[in-house]
Amino acid sequence: MNAVVNQVSRETLLNWLGQVMDPEVPVVSIVDLGILRDVQWQGDADNTLLVTVTPTYSGCPATEVIAQSICEALYARGVGKVEVRTQLAPAWTTDWMTPQGRDALRAYGIAPPAARAASADGSQVIDIAALIPSNVIVPCPQCNSRKTRLLSQYGSTACKALYQCNSCLEPFDYFKPH
Repeated sequence: MNAVVNQVSRETLLNWLGQVMDPEVPVVSIVDLGILRDVQWQGDADNTLLVTVTPTYSGCPATEVIAQSICEALYARGVGKVEVRTQLAPAWTTDWMTPQGRDALRAYGIAPPAARAASADGSQVIDIAALIPSNVIVPCPQCNSRKTRLLSQYGSTACKALYQCNSCLEPFDYFKPH
């Protein structure tokens, strides 16, 4: 068993947690997926590490597995006490994904959600047209063709839709923007 570590830096904690992969998409970490909201030490005496996560969906079935994986990763590195809290508001958005996370999805064969544009004042522009499947052009992650079609609004998980490329004929998941 590892010795209990003192309060290591936030950067170190983020590096450790950057190795905790999403159980449903095992090529993207919880950091790159953007569900890790905060890490902070609580108190001086007991050195409890509070980890706050926001699931991709409020009913995401992987939430408990993610919390367990976070605890295991931190315990393995000597963190003595870990508390994982789920924060539902503000709701997770695909805008929180890192460019590395989007690239990992694409390399894995899942079309990543398009990043939303910012307006002139820096605020996010919310284009609800992207939520209507017929208005979405989803490039194929295999051949990059823009000639794709929606097969099902629900793919392998609720946060993905199932598409097919009309050029290479490969089916693929699309990580829905929201």
